[in-house]
Amino acid sequence: MLEGSQIVFEPLIPEPALLVLAALSGIVLLYALFRRARGGIPRLLLMAALLAFLAGPTLVEEERRYHDDVALVVTDRSLSQGVGDRQAQTDRALAALRRDTDTLENLEVRFVEAGPKAGGPADGSMLVEAARQALEGVPRNRLAGVVFITDGLVHDLPDDGSADLFGAPLQVLLSGVPGERDRRIEVLSAPAFAIVNQETEASIVVHDPEGGNDLIRVSIRRDGQPVEVRLLPPGQPTRVPLTLDHGGKNVFEFEAEAGEGELTLENNRTALSVNGVRDRLRVLLISGEPYSGERSWRNLLKADPAVDLVHFTILRPPQKQDATPIHELALIAFPIRELFEIKIKDFDLIIFDRFWRRGVLHFAYLNNIARYVNEGGALLDAAGPSFAGPASLFRSPLSKVLPGSPTGDVTVRGFRPKVSDLGARHPVTSNLRGGDGGRPWGRWFRQVDVEAPEADILMTGADNKPLLILDRVGEGRVAQLLSDQAWLWARGFEGGGPQAEIFRRTAHWLMKEPALEEESLSVEVEGRQLKVERRSLKDGGGTVQVTGPGGSVETLTLEAGNNGLSFGRMEVDAAGLYHVSDGERGSVAVLGSLNPLEYAELVSTDRLLRGHVEAAGGGIVRLAETPEPRVRRVEAGARMAGGNWIGLVENQAYDVTSLKRAPLAPPLIAVLLFLALAMAAWRREGR
Repeated sequence: MLEGSQIVFEPLIPEPALLVLAALSGIVLLYALFRRARGGIPRLLLMAALLAFLAGPTLVEEERRYHDDVALVVTDRSLSQGVGDRQAQTDRALAALRRDTDTLENLEVRFVEAGPKAGGPADGSMLVEAARQALEGVPRNRLAGVVFITDGLVHDLPDDGSADLFGAPLQVLLSGVPGERDRRIEVLSAPAFAIVNQETEASIVVHDPEGGNDLIRVSIRRDGQPVEVRLLPPGQPTRVPLTLDHGGKNVFEFEAEAGEGELTLENNRTALSVNGVRDRLRVLLISGEPYSGERSWRNLLKADPAVDLVHFTILRPPQKQDATPIHELALIAFPIRELFEIKIKDFDLIIFDRFWRRGVLHFAYLNNIARYVNEGGALLDAAGPSFAGPASLFRSPLSKVLPGSPTGDVTVRGFRPKVSDLGARHPVTSNLRGGDGGRPWGRWFRQVDVEAPEADILMTGADNKPLLILDRVGEGRVAQLLSDQAWLWARGFEGGGPQAEIFRRTAHWLMKEPALEEESLSVEVEGRQLKVERRSLKDGGGTVQVTGPGGSVETLTLEAGNNGLSFGRMEVDAAGLYHVSDGERGSVAVLGSLNPLEYAELVSTDRLLRGHVEAAGGGIVRLAETPEPRVRRVEAGARMAGGNWIGLVENQAYDVTSLKRAPLAPPLIAVLLFLALAMAAWRREGR
């Protein structure tokens, strides 16, 4: 507690009356002096004493409680502060501030951090908001100053670049090194959806302010696989063509080559995700002969409005001769050359249904089909008993792509198809209704015996022999169903089975649907968590490496689930691109914007804060030149910063706890004074 004294006036009469009395007294005295009347000086003193008494002079003594001033230090912990030596510069300056402020009296110093790991937004350096939250409830007359330790890249500044942000000195300790250089790549626009196998485009630009006009190499990857390398001019938006090769999420990565003396390579790359949509699935279905299951295939494919079906059934082979005139035959010629030579690449999937060599397709066309598969096409063979005979498709150029080799035997007896151990982990046949885990599926009665040592056997039939097998051939895929009895399920025989679901999944696997890949690694962002899912035909569990936007690498342990799935979650706080890899496969996910604020500019600068510092009367100190600036207490209105120091205002704010009042002119003393002055005036006049 400290005391303070001051004199205040509490008039005994209303102030207007006091002013009128003072004016009249002044006029009378002036008149007396003008007439040189005796006793003028005593009368003057008498009137002055009377007016002073009526003004009520009072001595007020205050008991005061002084408050400590409050200073705030905001440390920038955003991603850009992790570039180069900025983190070390920041930590050193912060330690020096703590040492200096510990020795200062009557000062409360609050230290706060701003950034994702401090609970701030995932993207951007929001120092102003962090400061305002920390200063809630602090009166302005107690605020000694605000100190920012930052690289100057603050993203929540007001539009007015010269505003006084806090009503107190703003001091900036600037990390980074003068003359820094950085290159970054930015996605300006990109489609959210695109048609599979049709070209779309994205607009990107490579920023390199100090790099001159030389073309910059930009590598483009799709789902982790290299697509092309393009040369782009710096600073100029460029439209880059993109082609999606499958439905669902297609992730494109763009990476600019490293420049000389760059701060970081993290903003040299970015990614975008485009959902692939198939316009129309063009399916070619060739039925070798009419039979009970032919219509089941047709109905199944026609039920999907996204399927463009071309269906031919071989009713009359070329070698068959009868007396029916040609003009009376309700048949059309099979357009073999158009389908299997000219337009074969227009089809997404080719299905042979109980097809066998009857002289319709020559080896040259079968060679075209084999080439079509090797170059990325899809083939499904639903084999009938003829596959085991001498006219089998396996005894043709298609043997190079068909995974099942017939033994020559056909099993003809009832059996219930079931999912194999491998099939329980494969996305094509996992989690099917019924089967071993529920109501048994209906029986089939015929199966072609094959050997398939290199293929994936997803379903088995009689005596655990292969029933549904899948294989990858070159760039394409092949599936074989070794029975022509699937139509029994469609008819509901003995309760039927999941025929439609199996063949839908098989068709989409053949066309490389990412969700049906048996070996896959996917990652997506849910809130502030990375959700990682790995599917494998091998044992589950294991670990993956997660590379964050700042280049930090963390190991995430996956927990094994059912059917070959493994899961893992990781808390993330920084916006940007995350790479996940298990050593064989990789995937990427983006938290926040494709072009995070933190990487929009990485060169440290005082440009954004200088106007605010000048408006608040503070200063800017480069930590590269003054690693440990000193802290001083200064009076309000004095200089607030120097080359190697910053100042904090000494406000001396206080509250008054009590008041003591005492009149300076007690009535008795005033009466005696008035009598003395009156007698002096009378005596003077009596001479």
